[in-house]
Amino acid sequence: MGEVIFETRNAVYRYPGGPEIPAVAAVTLSIDAGELVAIVGPNGSGKTTLLRLLLGTLQPSDGEVLAFGRRATEWKRRDLAQRIGVVSQREEAAFPLRVKQAVMFGRYPHLGPLGAPSAGDIAAVDRALERCDVAHLGDRWIATLSGGEWQRVRVARALAQEPRALALDEATASLDIRHEMEVFELTAQLVRENRLAGVLVTHHVNLAARFADRLIVMHRGSARATGSPSEVLTRDVLEEVFQWPVAMTEWEGVPQYVALRRRSGGEGGEGGEGD
Repeated sequence: MGEVIFETRNAVYRYPGGPEIPAVAAVTLSIDAGELVAIVGPNGSGKTTLLRLLLGTLQPSDGEVLAFGRRATEWKRRDLAQRIGVVSQREEAAFPLRVKQAVMFGRYPHLGPLGAPSAGDIAAVDRALERCDVAHLGDRWIATLSGGEWQRVRVARALAQEPRALALDEATASLDIRHEMEVFELTAQLVRENRLAGVLVTHHVNLAARFADRLIVMHRGSARATGSPSEVLTRDVLEEVFQWPVAMTEWEGVPQYVALRRRSGGEGGEGGEGD
């Protein structure tokens, strides 16, 4: 086992004024350095809430959430920002920026009192641009980037923080197949080569199975299944969680699902609960 970066112990979270059923219900897990863990599940299953608990932006109603061995909510935000790079689902630039300027924002948690970038900060930005294959875009205005280019720039910004953990929350939403694959491949590579703890929240179960070391399948706030893709991606688990008939297959030894059409009115079709 590697160094434990994130850990939850029977973590529970209830939104104030929300339903009695908690958004996260007694989840226990750990994520090590050098490991990519994907949190998957349907809308409302608690995926993003669990991630926010790990990042310390929500305080658990019960149980414990630790980041780097300390309660996540005890960290000063600046100190935690030096250790965790985050790429969220949506982001609109508030004002015009060039790519290098946008990536330099990743260095802000490290800047001194005067806030002027040092030679080390500039070098960290250059390394991140190169590593994410966007160095050639350095002088472009971000408004001119494609969706896929912008996501890679945002990953570069997170990497410029020189973090020990990388968290992506639906970061491939609205991307086409090529750019979606590029972000998954890049994330997996960065996690393993840099010994980062990687947390990936995604709706794309099949892609998560191909790239992640472990999956956490969320269902109604609970971790319905946790383990390697081969251990947790079964027909029974997926049909229970997503409430839809599926068929299972494999690609390069990794389980993959195919969503079936439901039979209706006794007509023939691709699937049904008994197929």
